[in-house]
Amino acid sequence: MNEREEVSRLDLLRFLERVQERDLARTRNWITAEEQRLAEAAARRPPPPPPDYVVQYGLGRGPAMVHQGFCEPQGARVRAIPANEARRLLNADAGLACRLCRPDTELGLL
Repeated sequence: MNEREEVSRLDLLRFLERVQERDLARTRNWITAEEQRLAEAAARRPPPPPPDYVVQYGLGRGPAMVHQGFCEPQGARVRAIPANEARRLLNADAGLACRLCRPDTELGLL
């Protein structure tokens, strides 16, 4: 090889960079396609059934209210509980029962 035909190290590195950018773009397209596929699959699945009962917590203190699962109270301080836990909470304090969905009536506490 003479000097005119010799490829510089910088040219080789720039070529490698172009190849890697193309590969990165292709990988990002695959990621986007997979995210879309997963979102479409999730949209086709039915939502999970609501829990039987939920407890809503107050600010800095214990339980504030017990609801039936379909009541869907607003806020982030809500946790699903089984019927025996709801019964225990309502036996300890009947004032915790939601006045709209009446979990105490459903549990036979009234």
